[in-house]
Amino acid sequence: MALRIERIVLRRIRMPLVHFFETSFGRTYERQMVLVEAVADGVSGWGEVTAGENPFYNEEWTESAWWILRDYVAPRLIGEPLDGPESVAPRTEHIRGHRMARGGAEAAVWDLAARQAGEPLWKTIGGGARAEIPCGVSIGIQDSVEELFEKIETELAAGYQRIKIKIKPGWDVDVVRRVRERFPNIKLMVDANSAYTLADADHLKKLDDFYLMMIEQPLAHDDIIDHAVLQAKLDTPLCLDECIRSARHAEQAIRLNACGIINIKLGRVGGFLEARRVHDAAQRAGIPVWCGGMLEAGVGRAHNVALATLPNFVLPGDVSASRRYWKRDIILPEVETTPRGSIVVRHEPGFGYSLDMDFIASITEREEAIGSRGR
Repeated sequence: MALRIERIVLRRIRMPLVHFFETSFGRTYERQMVLVEAVADGVSGWGEVTAGENPFYNEEWTESAWWILRDYVAPRLIGEPLDGPESVAPRTEHIRGHRMARGGAEAAVWDLAARQAGEPLWKTIGGGARAEIPCGVSIGIQDSVEELFEKIETELAAGYQRIKIKIKPGWDVDVVRRVRERFPNIKLMVDANSAYTLADADHLKKLDDFYLMMIEQPLAHDDIIDHAVLQAKLDTPLCLDECIRSARHAEQAIRLNACGIINIKLGRVGGFLEARRVHDAAQRAGIPVWCGGMLEAGVGRAHNVALATLPNFVLPGDVSASRRYWKRDIILPEVETTPRGSIVVRHEPGFGYSLDMDFIASITEREEAIGSRGR
């Protein structure tokens, strides 16, 4: 499908979270996000940049994404014919890093292509293996274990199929022990967000006692080799997140036996094309994958739903209902879960939801359109 992007519109929005979200990086009370609108032949496709407000998850942050999109990505996409959305990544791959910024634009073009074809995004990307997405939740570090218990009980009552809790040194083994004692039968995993080193291997080994689904990214954000050493010491599967930025990284990790599971985040790997390649590499090796979350608003959340329809997304992901994070989301209707703890895949064109343009306008702090004749 040939495409000629006429205009790209960037919007930086600000949305307060319903409740703070704490990881080993710190607490987040609100999100600043960049929305990307790609326009061609009177049709708009939308993407969302999943970078955080600070360069803590990786080297990207909201402000850096804005400049990369405006000055480097958009000029390479506007005005020149594209063979299809698969052409976006090759057009921008010589930009080192900045996969979240590039992925936000790439997702917008995939959405645009789906809307022009009159088909759902999941079909355009080659998904459709399931009609409902199994959902889990990610629960941040709380002020007390009792508060954590309350959060878990609330999410289980809502039907979520898997609970992930964040850990860090000083909030790990004893907390997980108490959670497992309180909830002996739930599907439970932990996420360390790179808070440990290989010197902590004996300490992390204690987590084997709690029959966890996985331990996510315990070591450095850019490490694969030490994860292989750690995995050999543990019975619990390691799940790699931050260090898997491409299919090549996934293949290396699999070859080294550095993990038993891979988390695929659309922005982290640079968009749908590379996400499919990571998915396929893991599937060939018999490694299950699941869809991670980055506190997305509705556009990014809807893209995650489409991604999770690919066949090897066999584990419940972090794609949950809008109301867990936002008093009001930027899409209509908002993403909702069933009592079964799943999200029903929609069949409308594109990512399947309408944009609440009035609300988007009210929370937009900055807007800029880049056209074929320049800014």
